[in-house]
Amino acid sequence: MINELDSIDWSSMSHAYGPAGDVPVWLREMASADPGVRDKALSHFYSAAHHQGDVYPCTAASLPYLFDMAEDPATPDRASIIELLLSIGRESLDRDVDAIYFSPDGTESTAHMDSAALMREHADAFIRYAADPEPLVRRAAIESLGLFLDDGDRAVEQLRDRLPAENGIVERLLVVRTMASLALRLPAAHAAATAWLDTLADDTTSPPDIRLAALVHRARCAPQDIGRAVVPTAMELLRQITPAPQSAPNDEACPSGSGGCACTAASDTPAAQDIPPQIAAAFEDLERHNRVHAPTTSLLATFHAVLDARVPERTALLTEQLRSPDAATRYDAIRMTQDLITAWRGDHTDLVMLLADCLLPEDPYTAAAAAESLGSLAPVSEPAREALASYVAAHRTVHGPNVWATPRPLLRRAHQEAVLALARLGDLRSLPGLLTALDSDADAWRALQVAGRLRPAAGELVPRLSRRLAGVDFSQQRHGMGVGTLVSALAALRDPAAVPAIADAVTAAAQQREWRTAASALEALASFGAAAASALEAVRPLADADNVDVRAAATAALWELEGDPESAVPRLHDLLDSYRHHEAADVLARIGPPAAMVLPRLRHMLTAGYEWTRVHAATALWDIGGEAEAPVVVQTLLGAWEKNDATSNHVLACLNRMGPAAAPALPRIRTELALPRRSGRFRSTANDEELQGTCRAVVARLA
Repeated sequence: MINELDSIDWSSMSHAYGPAGDVPVWLREMASADPGVRDKALSHFYSAAHHQGDVYPCTAASLPYLFDMAEDPATPDRASIIELLLSIGRESLDRDVDAIYFSPDGTESTAHMDSAALMREHADAFIRYAADPEPLVRRAAIESLGLFLDDGDRAVEQLRDRLPAENGIVERLLVVRTMASLALRLPAAHAAATAWLDTLADDTTSPPDIRLAALVHRARCAPQDIGRAVVPTAMELLRQITPAPQSAPNDEACPSGSGGCACTAASDTPAAQDIPPQIAAAFEDLERHNRVHAPTTSLLATFHAVLDARVPERTALLTEQLRSPDAATRYDAIRMTQDLITAWRGDHTDLVMLLADCLLPEDPYTAAAAAESLGSLAPVSEPAREALASYVAAHRTVHGPNVWATPRPLLRRAHQEAVLALARLGDLRSLPGLLTALDSDADAWRALQVAGRLRPAAGELVPRLSRRLAGVDFSQQRHGMGVGTLVSALAALRDPAAVPAIADAVTAAAQQREWRTAASALEALASFGAAAASALEAVRPLADADNVDVRAAATAALWELEGDPESAVPRLHDLLDSYRHHEAADVLARIGPPAAMVLPRLRHMLTAGYEWTRVHAATALWDIGGEAEAPVVVQTLLGAWEKNDATSNHVLACLNRMGPAAAPALPRIRTELALPRRSGRFRSTANDEELQGTCRAVVARLA
C-alpha cells in the first residue's frame, strides 16, 4: 500500500506537502509503534490532508491505506484511524453533490465524491469496527453505521443490535444518537428508526439516561411533533439521572469532581511572559467554554437546539437544570441560559435570578461563570444587581480589600467577573475593585473594559487613566495593546480633565506614524466637543494627513471642537469619496443644515449597492435637508432595514429623530416589536434592548 502511495502527486494538493512525488513521511509514520511519532504523524495528516475538514485528492488517495491500517489488529491506536476515516467521510457526505470543487492547484476535484463512494464500499468494514472487541474502536465506529450504510433496514438492525451489546454509557448514547441521524439521512429508515426511539423512550426498564436520549433524539427527528408532555418527561428523567449532591466543594474545585475536566490545572497555569494578557485570557476563555462537566450536557444542548423557539419550554428546562443538586449540571446550564437570553426576547427575570443564585462563595469556579454570563447580558441582568453587589462585598469582607489581585486564581477570576458585571450595570459598588486594578496594575486591562461605565466616578478614574495613557511609549511596537480601550474609557467618562493626556497621545502616536492609535485618540477628543478646544493645536495639522483614517478623525474632531462648518464641510465632502464615507456622512449629519452643499452627493449615495452606505447617507440627508427629504429617507431606511436587520439600530435612531415624518414606518416598527428573536446590531442583547426601547418610543409618539 505504501508503494502505491508513491505515485501520488502530493505537491498539487496542499502547500504543506513535500516535493512532487514524495509520500509524506508522516503518512507512513501513522502506523509507528512510537506513540509520539504516531501522534505527530496523525496531527500532520489533519493539518495537511484534512485541514479544517477539507477533502483533497490526496485525502481520497490516502483512504485505501487508512483502511488497511484500520483493518489490521496490530495497528496501534486503531480508534484514531477510524475517527479520521469517519471525519473524512462525514465531511464528504456533507458536500453539495451538484457543486464544483477545486484543488489547491486550481484543477477540478471530485475528491469528496470519491471519498464518499469509498466509504459506502467499506460499509461492511464499519460494521466490523462497530462490533470490535476494543471499546475505543467501537466508540469511534458507531456513528458510521448511520452515515455509510445505504440499506436502511440493515442499518436499523445493526444499531438496534448494538444497544444491548454495549456496556458503556458513552457507546450506548452514541447508538441512540446515531439511530436519529440515520432517520434524518435516509427517509426509508425514518419510520423504523423513530418507532424504535419511541419504544426506548417509553421503556421504564431502561436506564433514565438512555430513555432521555431516546426522547431527545425522537424530538430531533420530528420537532414539529413535540407534545406538551415531552419537556416535563425530560425534566423528570433528568431528576432521576442527577447524582446525589456531594459535600460542598472547596474554593478551588471543579464541579465535575475528580473524574471531570482539568479545570483547576488550567486555571492555575500562569500565562507566558511574552504573551499579552488579553490574548492569553482569550485562549483560556475558549478552552473553558469548550469544557463539558455533566454527562447529560450534550443531550440537553441538543434538546435546546431542537426546541429552538419554544422559549417557555426551554425556560422550564433551564430552571430544572439551574436548580439541580448536581454542581456539574448547574454549571453547564449557565452557558445554555446565556445563549437563550441572548437569542430570544422576553421577560427573563426568573432565569437571571437563578444565575445570580450560582454566585456561591464556596464555589468560585461556578460563580465566575455565572458572573461572566450576567456581565454579558447587561442590561437584562439588572435583576441580579443586588446579588452581584452582595457577592463582591462579601469577598472584600472575607478576603480583604485587595481580593481583586488575590493569588488564588479561581477566587480572583470569580471576584473580577462579578466586579465587571456590576460595572456594566453602572453600579458604583464596583469602583473599589477597579481602583485596585488600576493602582496595582493587576489585570488592569480588565478594569479598562468597564471603567467608562462609571461616569459619576470620573473624578477618581480619570487621573489614573490619564497617568496610564501618559506613560505609554509609542515608540515600542507592543505599546498599542489596550491604548484604544484606554482612550475609549476616558472619552466615555466625559471629564474634560482627560483632554491634555489624550491630546498628547494624538501627537505622540502621529509622530510615530501609529495612525490607528492616532485616529482612536482623535475620535476620543471629538467626543468632548468644545470642552476639548485646548487640543486644537494637536488636531488641526492632522486634518491634512495623508492617512485617510487620521484625516477623517481629525476633520470630525475639528468640527466638534471649534464648530466651524466653513472649514469642516468641504473636507467632509471630499471624504465622502473615500472609504471613510460613512463616518463623514455621520459628521455632516451632526452639522445639519449648514452642510447643505453636500446634499447632491448624499442623494447619489442613496443609489449605492451597499445598504450601510444608503443608511448613513439617508440619515445625513434627513438631518441636513429636513422635511423635504423625508419620503426618500424613510423609503431608503426601510429598504436597508429589510435587506439587513443589522442596520436596525441606526435606522431606528434616525426614525426617532424624524418625529411625525416617520409615520410611514410604523407598520414595520410594530412588526419588529412583535418578533420573538433578538435583532439589532450584532444581535447583541444590549443593542436589541436599545432597539426595542427606541421602537416603543416611536410608536408611543406617533400612534
